[in-house]
Amino acid sequence: MTHQYHNRSLPKTPMQYAAVALWALLPPLTCPASAETVFKECSDSLGLHLGNSKAAWADYNNDGWVDLCAGGVLWQNEHGKAFRKVTTLGEGLFADFDNDGFTDYFSYSGRWLCRNIEAGTFQKTAFPQIGDCASRGASCADFNCDGFLDLYIGGYEDWGKGITYPDMILLNQHGQSWKKAWSEKRYRARGVTSCDFDRDGDLDIYVSNYRLAPNLLWRNDGTGTFADIAISHNAAATWGRFPGGHSIGSAWGDFDNDGLIDLFAGNFAHDDSRGHQPQSFFLRNSGPDKDFHFENKGQRQIHYQESYASPALGDYDNDGNLDLFFTTVYATASFGRKNYPVLYRNDGAWSFEDVTDQAQLAQLPPTYQAAWADYDNDGDLDLVTAGKFFANQGNINNWLKVKLIGNGKTINRSAIGSQVTIQLENRTLVRQVEAGTGEGNQNEMTIHFGLGAHKEPVDLEVFWPGGYRQILNNIKPNQLITVKFNSNKPVHGDPEK
Repeated sequence: MTHQYHNRSLPKTPMQYAAVALWALLPPLTCPASAETVFKECSDSLGLHLGNSKAAWADYNNDGWVDLCAGGVLWQNEHGKAFRKVTTLGEGLFADFDNDGFTDYFSYSGRWLCRNIEAGTFQKTAFPQIGDCASRGASCADFNCDGFLDLYIGGYEDWGKGITYPDMILLNQHGQSWKKAWSEKRYRARGVTSCDFDRDGDLDIYVSNYRLAPNLLWRNDGTGTFADIAISHNAAATWGRFPGGHSIGSAWGDFDNDGLIDLFAGNFAHDDSRGHQPQSFFLRNSGPDKDFHFENKGQRQIHYQESYASPALGDYDNDGNLDLFFTTVYATASFGRKNYPVLYRNDGAWSFEDVTDQAQLAQLPPTYQAAWADYDNDGDLDLVTAGKFFANQGNINNWLKVKLIGNGKTINRSAIGSQVTIQLENRTLVRQVEAGTGEGNQNEMTIHFGLGAHKEPVDLEVFWPGGYRQILNNIKPNQLITVKFNSNKPVHGDPEK
C-alpha cells in the first residue's frame, strides 16, 4: 500500500519546539490493562539453529517477510512458519549499497561486501584493501548526502599483541567502488550507531569505546566531514574521576516521547572499591534551544551488574514507549555474582521496570546478540538473543508499521537515516530507519510504532536524509504501509534533479 503525501516546512520556530518540550512534561501514554506481554522460545519449532553472536534482520529477498543473519549464518523466513538456512555471510549489516532494490550485506568481522544478486544469491565483490583490522561493529548511512550508503567501521584491538586498530570511513562511489576517506587510531571502538540527532538532514555517528575511554559523537556538517562534540555536548558517557567508561554498545531512541531522539550508552563497569567506574547512562536530547546538548539522566532504574554488554531498543508491548533489552558479557562476574540479560519496560517519565521474569526471559546466558523484528507480521516485536529466538505472544494494544523506500538517487534505496513522527494525543512518537545498533547488531529496518489504546487514524511525518519532508494523512492503525520517496521539493538544499 503506497500513500501520497505533501510537503511542509520544518518545525523550526521556538514556539513549535516549546510545544514539543511541554508534551514531555505531560503524563505518559496510558493504555487499557492487559495481560503481561510474554515471549515464547521457539527456535526448534521454527528450524533455527543459531550461533550466539551478533544478529541482523532484513528482508533480503523482498518477499515481505524479514529474514535473519545470526552467528554469521543467513536464515530465510518462510512466511512466518519456519526458517531455512541459506548461506554463511559473517557478522555484519544489511543495506542496499548499490541502490538496485536488493539488500546487500557488509561483514565487519570479515571486512568484505556481499552483493545481493536478484534477491537471493550473494556474491563477494571487490572491496578496498583497508589493512589489518579487528572490528566488532559498524554503521552504514549516507554520510555525504549523495544518495549512496557509506560505512563507518569501528576499529578495536588485538589485546595479546598490544595493537589498537583505527576507526575508518569508507565512502561509496555511486555503487561502483569505495574510497577510504578517513582513518584515526584514537580509542578502542565496540559498537557504532548513526542518527540525525540534530535534525539538520545529515547522519551523525556515535561510537562506544572500551578501556575507560570517552565515547565519540561525530557531528556531520552535511558533506561527510565530522567533528567530535561528545565532550562539549555531554555525550561522552563519563562520570567522576574516570575519563570514560567501558562502553560496549549504545542505542538511539526517543525515551520520553518529545519528538527528539535520545541516547542510551551501555557500560560494562567493574565493582571497583577505589571509585565507581561509569555505569550505563540515559542521555536526553535537549533540543535546538540548547544546540541539542545531552542531559545525563543517570542510570534511572537500571540495576547494577558488572558485565552489561549490548542494548537493543523496541516497543515490545506496543504501549508507545521504547523499552530496553540489555545483555551481559559474563554468566558469573566478580565475587561470584551471577549476571543475566535484562528486559526493562519503559513506563514513561524516565521510569524503567525490570520485567525479565514476567516476560519469561529470565536467566539467559551471556551474549552480545540482541535485535528486534516482527518475524510473523502480526504487529508486535520478536527478539533474537543468546542464540535463541523468542516470539512475542502479543497484547491488546494497537500498532503501525512503516516501510520506507528511497528513490536510489536523492535518497538511498534502504531509506536508512529517515525518521517518521506521529503526533499521538499529548505525545510525539519518533522512530528512525537504522543500520547498526548496540554492538554490531541490527534491528529490522521497517519502522514499528506501538500506539497503546489509540485506535483512530493518525498523520505521519517522514523526514528523509537531506532535509526532505513528507506528510501522510489519515493512516489507520494495525497495518503495514509502504511509502516511496517521490518529492522534488526539499525543505533546504537544492531540489532533486
